[in-house]
This record gives sequence, structure tokens and C-alpha cells, in this order.
Amino acid sequence: MSDVYQTCLDASRNMARYGRLTAQPTLFGEWALVREWGRIGRGGQVKTITCPSESEAASSLATLSRQKTRRGYQAVILDDVKQRL
Repeated sequence: MSDVYQTCLDASRNMARYGRLTAQPTLFGEWALVREWGRIGRGGQVKTITCPSESEAASSLATLSRQKTRRGYQAVILDDVKQRL
């Protein structure tokens, strides 16, 4: 299972967004790429994309992560986030 959590913070534009990408197996032998995004502190939106193999799900995850990075999102280590809560 892969998990990427990214945030985009800009106080001057009142922006506090997050994005989370997860690749996980389904019950039917396929892989699902789960995308979650929204404003930090609020419920977000979720979209699931089914992939036939783990390698395709990982490739899609990497592509989407790079796109978010180009848009100003920064990767956050989830252990750090859990410790702050």
C-alpha cells in the first residue's frame, strides 16, 4: 500500500488545502487509487479509480503526486501529522 499526503498553504490567499493519494488492493484482485482532497479542517471529496495492477496504480499515484507538486503542494510525513493531533 502506498500513501501520499500533501498540503498547500498560503496565508495571503487564505488557502489551506490538502490532498491524499492512496493505492490499495480491492476485494476483487484489482487495485484502487483513492484520491481525497479539500480544505484542511473540513470534510473533503473522494474519488476512486480502479486499476488492473499494482504497478499501474503506483504509476498513476506518482503522476498525480507530481502534478500536485507542480501546483505548489508539499509532501507531509503522516507520522508528523499524527503526533501533532
